[in-house]
Amino acid sequence: MSFITLNITCDEEKRELLLAELSLFPFDAFEETEIGLLASCEKEAYDPEDVKSVLDRYQVDYQLDEVERVNWNLEWEKNYDPVVVGDQCIVRATFHEPKPEFPYEIIITPKMSFGTGHHATTWQVLNYQLKLDHQGKKVIDVGCGTGALAIMAHKRGAKEIAAVDIDDWCIENSAENFTLNNCEKIKLKLGRIEVIPDSEQFDIMLANINKNVLLEQMGDYYQRLAADGVLILSGFYEEDIPDLRDAAEQLGLQYMDQSERNRWAMLAFTKR
Repeated sequence: MSFITLNITCDEEKRELLLAELSLFPFDAFEETEIGLLASCEKEAYDPEDVKSVLDRYQVDYQLDEVERVNWNLEWEKNYDPVVVGDQCIVRATFHEPKPEFPYEIIITPKMSFGTGHHATTWQVLNYQLKLDHQGKKVIDVGCGTGALAIMAHKRGAKEIAAVDIDDWCIENSAENFTLNNCEKIKLKLGRIEVIPDSEQFDIMLANINKNVLLEQMGDYYQRLAADGVLILSGFYEEDIPDLRDAAEQLGLQYMDQSERNRWAMLAFTKR
């Protein structure tokens, strides 16, 4: 599978506007650079005419590159340090030294999966999980990426855990990471939330994806959330909070909490 990467040259003001507009397209990775913005998505999802119309409207220069999907283990090893979450959890790779002083240790070996703990959204969900009672609960990780959130649920005492993702590499990577963390009993499925019957109920639902998918699937989350269950959403910007909160509350979900980190946000709701 190939990926399209746009390397956009623009000032800070245009970068903010482009981030907002391009997030409506299937771009699933953004990085702010010294000269502007990087945006990446799968080649099959890339619509050159629609994207070009946006970039031309802002009159910015950009370079388009196509890259083959590769294993990012070596790059990750060269460039990333372990991540500490809430002084209680460390997310590390196999090549990092163990840190037994942390109550929770999550070992991640990423391919090209999202969710190493470095990103602000993953960090925020992991941090909130440290405050949430998982004991004896049934948990699902929607859009599991590396499986880090499902692994945290296991370490926090969840009795039954499911994880789903539409990307076969994420499924493969999650399975590897579940083995590394002795979590092989987590039920792993390829597909969207719909691969889980709507009659199946979960006490905790973790969905770290993006704004558009979260809005589209909100009703599916509601159907599968048990009474008094907790829904945690992330993968969106602070300015998206009102839209997501409105969509959740219209279904009858009750707002509980939120957090922000580096412009990225997390929301928590419960089903009364």
